[in-house]
Amino acid sequence: MNRLAPLSEEPINDEEEDNSNSSKKVNSWRNWLKSHFSLLFNKKSDLKILLSVLGCPLFPISPHPGQPNTHVSSSAEYIMQHFTAATGCRKLEGKVKNVFATGKVRMAMVDELGSSGSSTAVGPTGVSQKGCFVMWQMVPDKWLIELVVGGHKVVAGSDGNVAWRHTPWIGAHAAKGGVRPLRRVLQGLDPVAVSAVFSSAQYMGEKRIMGVDCFVLKLSAEHTDLADRSDNTAEMIKHVIFGYFSQRSGLLVYLEDSYLTRIQSPGTRPTYWETTMATKIEDYRTVEGVMIAHGGQSSAIITRFGDNLKVGPAITRMEETWTIDDLAFNVPGLSMDCFIPPEEVQKDYPEENLDWRSPLHR
Repeated sequence: MNRLAPLSEEPINDEEEDNSNSSKKVNSWRNWLKSHFSLLFNKKSDLKILLSVLGCPLFPISPHPGQPNTHVSSSAEYIMQHFTAATGCRKLEGKVKNVFATGKVRMAMVDELGSSGSSTAVGPTGVSQKGCFVMWQMVPDKWLIELVVGGHKVVAGSDGNVAWRHTPWIGAHAAKGGVRPLRRVLQGLDPVAVSAVFSSAQYMGEKRIMGVDCFVLKLSAEHTDLADRSDNTAEMIKHVIFGYFSQRSGLLVYLEDSYLTRIQSPGTRPTYWETTMATKIEDYRTVEGVMIAHGGQSSAIITRFGDNLKVGPAITRMEETWTIDDLAFNVPGLSMDCFIPPEEVQKDYPEENLDWRSPLHR
């Protein structure tokens, strides 16, 4: 059994036809894309698209960035010193080997906007769906999350070498590009990772958001990372993330990221997909002397536009409310065996046989 084609975060133009000469791996990837993002225009599939977008998104940046080498990074480093002091996360370094967390989520499609995002919006497209999740994390770079919403279960994980996801409607697939942390972990659950990632960020100034005066830090995915997550028909153009840290408390209170993808097959006009996700982070509580966020709200907006869309941009908006019920460090019995990927993901094969690759990856 060959390893399945890597999973991609990018959408696809559902008007494209499959190339009959494409390999099974490419078709597998395209089928995954179509089954997820064509759901945006199928109201009966609200739950699947909610889980695809809000369930287990990955953070755009590795938790092991390079050392700060510019004068703007020194500002970020100062902000991170304030953050680490506020959270008390330094006491975790070298002492915590794993983390366990459970929580609840509520997801809902909010609306769909028609041409140019006009006010003629289709109202709430579905009822909110309740669910829960269990998450494990082990140092370094190993994590696993099981999320159940509306009777559907999504599992995602990383063994430190490959990140993967399993859904009931497509099965298990590896993520394209390098191993990255789960975005949900960076929403205040792992202050050590937040500190490590944003210490090399670019300082963007100050901004007042939700009534809180914040320092703003920006991270951008490197070109090589974007290339690794691209294909000859789907090019990841950018993926940036902004962290908003309260000037008063020093805590991370808002996280916003967006990525833009260009979709084009031979003989067709390009289509662009932009996904923006914003998360309000709140309800910080002390767990073993460390401040951990226990709640928040996320919203995601997916915009599809291009010359071949006669009616103008298509916009879909969805929301999630999440809470943490329990969190513990150094749980006994958690071993590396808990993070082994599914068999179809872990089987390796020579890199030259990865026929989904393109000159973008070289």
